[in-house]
Amino acid sequence: MIISDISPFKGSMMCIELAGGGLAENMKIYIHSDIVRKNGIAKGMEISEEEADRLIYQNDLRRARERALYLMESRDHSYSELFDKLEKNYSEDICFEVCSRLAEMGVINDRRYAEKLCRQLFEVKKLGRFRVKQEMRLRGLSSEIIEETLENFSEEDEPFERLEALVEQKYERYLTDRKGVQKVKNALARKGYSFGEIKAVLDLYDLDFEE
Repeated sequence: MIISDISPFKGSMMCIELAGGGLAENMKIYIHSDIVRKNGIAKGMEISEEEADRLIYQNDLRRARERALYLMESRDHSYSELFDKLEKNYSEDICFEVCSRLAEMGVINDRRYAEKLCRQLFEVKKLGRFRVKQEMRLRGLSSEIIEETLENFSEEDEPFERLEALVEQKYERYLTDRKGVQKVKNALARKGYSFGEIKAVLDLYDLDFEE
């Protein structure tokens, strides 16, 4: 194939027109200008299908890397979570290359992410251990990292005090009748607290309602 024309497209993108190679009509590919310069692409050059595919791969790799960095800027992600998001738009090979490189650079760090997420779920959202574990799984963290993080956090965690503060701030006003108490129990169970933890905290209140 021959590069019949190179022209600006949008922003930093260039439109490369390819002719020949058995094509019924000119083929257009859109490549970032940095990649065009890096590969010395110029009008009139001969280029094989493999070379054209390589340019497209490099361009997709660049876009995927920029997307990954944008996502990591907005909030931290686990390796698996970021991979899944990228895979919606890019090939598995590109997602693996981008995520692996970011992990090597320390941009992705599952242990750091797990510790940060664990603290946020416990201290900010005031979730119980069962719910925290579930949320960490949903973020694509491995069982090994989840257990290790929860074990480290349990040394400083005070679930009774956390649950007591949560009930006082958010649920105490509902503890006026049996129906309200049951709603509170259900809400706390959904937040990941065990029956024993819920009972221990609610025992602090006078809940002996008359029939």
